[in-house]
Amino acid sequence: MNEPKIELFDNPKPQRDYVIKIDCPEFTSVCPKTGQPDFGTITIEYCPAQKCIELKSLKYYMQSFRNKGIFYEALTNEILDELSAESKPKWMKITSKFTPRGGITTEVVAEYKK
Repeated sequence: MNEPKIELFDNPKPQRDYVIKIDCPEFTSVCPKTGQPDFGTITIEYCPAQKCIELKSLKYYMQSFRNKGIFYEALTNEILDELSAESKPKWMKITSKFTPRGGITTEVVAEYKK
């Protein structure tokens, strides 16, 4: 199965710096060690340059992790790498916050600066 393609649209105000914040509160992936599902919220914050991320394609992209075995740190950086490569923002930050497992919560933050 092919990974969903991130679609973009023209930034309506490329001359202005502003931040777009997107929350994905129903994110799921799979722990590669236990095979158990991981549940969390992925927050995407970015300052667009010429293009903005289209939300429907983003939803399908996020759903592509549903059955993927991947550690939190790797998935946070993978999302940042792929979204920043596609959209070429001025700045982007990905925050992954996962529900407790064994009494421990995990939050991973990765940032891209042009």
